[in-house]
Amino acid sequence: MAAPREKEPVNIVHQNAILCETIQKEQRTQKLYTSYSINPFKKMYTLTGKPNSLHDSADGEEDDNFLQIIHRAYQEPVNKFESPQTEAQEIGWNSKPLLPQNREDHRLHFPRQNSEITKYMDAAWRQKEQQENLQ
Repeated sequence: MAAPREKEPVNIVHQNAILCETIQKEQRTQKLYTSYSINPFKKMYTLTGKPNSLHDSADGEEDDNFLQIIHRAYQEPVNKFESPQTEAQEIGWNSKPLLPQNREDHRLHFPRQNSEITKYMDAAWRQKEQQENLQ
């Protein structure tokens, strides 16, 4: 059996070079964000100001940009986006009928038709419901 080899001591210069290269790679992909805004999808609960406080009771200005973001967040996806964002949204995205409804056109409109048997059963069910309501 061969004797196990001893570990080489850690080379601090190589470890430092690896650390510097890792930091440079991270800094290349990082972006510094300086413009922050409120998340419009989070529910907000506003509290009324104190009645005797000057800065709470003064006429405040409304932020139009903030109001637009909040109104857009509460819209339906059809009004927010041009096309569906997920597979589930594709179902029912285009809800308008392809052809205008024309009840006179018998090729596309099939109204309910009653025969003598269905008229008899409708009358029987109505009579049964009336008897149940009287009891």
